[in-house]
Amino acid sequence: MLLRPYGHRALQCCNRVPLPAVESHSPLIPTLLPTSSPCPLAISHPLLAIQAALRSGGILDASAVTRALKSSVDVFTGEQIHSFSISSGLKSFVAVSNSLISFYCKSGSFSSAVKLFDDMPDRDVISWNTILCGFASGHDALCFTQRMRRAGVPSDPVTVTTALSISGDLQDIDFVRQLHSIAFKSGFGYDEFVCNALITAYSRRACFSDARFVFDEMPVTTLVSWNALISGLSQEGNFGLEAIKLFVRMVSVEGLIPDHISLASAITACAQESNFCLGRQIHGSATKIGLVTHISVSNVLMSMYYKYDDVHCATKVFFDMKDRNVISWTTMICIDSSSAISLFNSMRMDGIQPNDVTFVVLANSVSPKNLIQEGEMIHGVCFKTRFSTDVTVSNTLITMYAKLSYMVGARKIFEEMENKEIVTWNSLVSGYAQNGLCEEALRMFSSAIMHCEPNHYTFASVISAITSAQTIYLTYGQRCHCWILKLGLNTNEHVAGTLIDMYAKRGSICESLMAFDETINKSLISWTAIISAYAKHGSFEIVIKLFEEMLSSNVQPDHITFLAILTACCCSGMVSVGQKIFDMMVIEYKLQPWPEHFACMVDMLGKAGKLVEAEEFLEKIPNGPGISALQSLLGACRLHGDMEMGKRAAGALMEKEPLESGPYVLMSNIYADAGEWENAARVRKRMRNRGVKKEVAFSWVDVRMADLLHMHKFSSDDNTHPLSEQIYGVTESLGMEMRLLEEEALLAA
Repeated sequence: MLLRPYGHRALQCCNRVPLPAVESHSPLIPTLLPTSSPCPLAISHPLLAIQAALRSGGILDASAVTRALKSSVDVFTGEQIHSFSISSGLKSFVAVSNSLISFYCKSGSFSSAVKLFDDMPDRDVISWNTILCGFASGHDALCFTQRMRRAGVPSDPVTVTTALSISGDLQDIDFVRQLHSIAFKSGFGYDEFVCNALITAYSRRACFSDARFVFDEMPVTTLVSWNALISGLSQEGNFGLEAIKLFVRMVSVEGLIPDHISLASAITACAQESNFCLGRQIHGSATKIGLVTHISVSNVLMSMYYKYDDVHCATKVFFDMKDRNVISWTTMICIDSSSAISLFNSMRMDGIQPNDVTFVVLANSVSPKNLIQEGEMIHGVCFKTRFSTDVTVSNTLITMYAKLSYMVGARKIFEEMENKEIVTWNSLVSGYAQNGLCEEALRMFSSAIMHCEPNHYTFASVISAITSAQTIYLTYGQRCHCWILKLGLNTNEHVAGTLIDMYAKRGSICESLMAFDETINKSLISWTAIISAYAKHGSFEIVIKLFEEMLSSNVQPDHITFLAILTACCCSGMVSVGQKIFDMMVIEYKLQPWPEHFACMVDMLGKAGKLVEAEEFLEKIPNGPGISALQSLLGACRLHGDMEMGKRAAGALMEKEPLESGPYVLMSNIYADAGEWENAARVRKRMRNRGVKKEVAFSWVDVRMADLLHMHKFSSDDNTHPLSEQIYGVTESLGMEMRLLEEEALLAA
């Protein structure tokens, strides 16, 4: 049985080997015999060597077993050596038991190690430390160290450093402080390895004052000590400036040469603090030291350059790398999303296996311009590599299909998921809402609240769906508002913004203001939402007042804020104020106008009768006027009866959108207003010949029925409603009553 891996020929070979005394066997156990030996294999394997020693009549000693265990590579071999040690009377030797425990821990048979430890009659601190190294959970390590203290076993530096390293998944700062106290009481509180482990442990728990105290109290600080503190500060995210100061001090004052850990931590801190200049300098230092192509340094350099939109430098760093890992490739896919598929294929050809983050980035890189087939290809690779069962990846795939307007694929992934968290439901609800499938979004929301507690993302998507679906009763939105209040989510800026917008679009400006007032920390989203709400209602004075309050609150406006203010100026005919606001946006806030801003200015000038200025403004638009700007000018031409300018605007619109009915109808009306009926008829005929159909306008009636989801929709001469006969009957009856009342009023006069 002992020679099972080698067979009968190995046994015959072993039997022919001359067997020296056991004293000469022991040092040969972990090594090969000379090439002149008749069978090198026989004693090169620890089992065969031990068997040979026993057959010669010798007795194994503890050192022989220890060396044999060190050269063992599988559990079977270790178990056989364990059996030999018991039969040789070495079971009571602490050193042998410690070696066996270490072997079992390293080979993945931790339960055997624990059983052996529990069966030991005598244990030393090495026994405890060895079994402590085998724990994978910080909680289990904590319990074991407490057991160790109860047993009266004195801790040494190895105990403390091991316990600190294993407890990384625990956020219990008291445990770290207990170990810190034990180290001081035991007399090794200033040990270099213990201090470095304490700095790392404190930093992981964001206790940087404690970490800095340990660092400052160290008699001698090495590069490892500096790295532990700098790395901890940079990884936390809010202490980048402190990390930079320490790095500069380490290099310039202490004269230490940074390694890849120092450089990567410092570059990360520079990116956090937007210190691009220093980041480039550290890049230069890394080049001089010869560490610029180190994987960790190159990865953080790519991230830093990408953050500052320097795609060229980020790409150069990537292609200059000698070796790349999954982080390198994933970062590059994120940087160059247009080449995501080709980069992903190159990554796999390079032998690098993707992880869950890779698939998340890859799925996010798919845009509506890409084919659905590309999204399905990504999904297929996820399935083959078994990442499709990962919740985060599945959620991203749902978002990807929603972005591609392929909700069938998104729903299929959702149905196949075993574990659905609130993020999963949010992805599907948001996908339906973004694709105009508002009823499906509301149905999914109704199912979601039965399975898990909704969060602010859930309600933001649902309220947006209600706002977009004009047929949904406002009562349903008010019901969602009640849920939001019960869950305490009304103070969230995203939820407040959607509530303000919903009430404003449904004509309830008072409830919009109430939702705004409920927001504790009023951010840009909240201010922009309430300004937009009052702008939609034409309340120019209130819009300007809110804008001034926003600026006094040190909230910087963005494109949407300025668009709302310009809309209010346009509705109120405040041309001079609107021009000042537009100039403020461009000159003072350095914001490049969107097509919507230009269209609003054209509409404002056009309504005021300044058609020449409006057309001149139109010509100043970079890359030419957009559809909305031309529509605004054409509408102004009809308002003021400028036929020639209307022809130019209508011609440009018909060229851009030949099947859109708006320009044909407006131009026909301009001719009709001027009495040129032949030209009006010719435009209508041209419209029919091209197959352009006028879109039918609809109106909605809210009958305030709590058991219904939808409002009633109707259009001119509409007979589609199931109660159309009764509706027309009531309408005719009301018309007759109105005429009778009018006649009675005339007779009375």
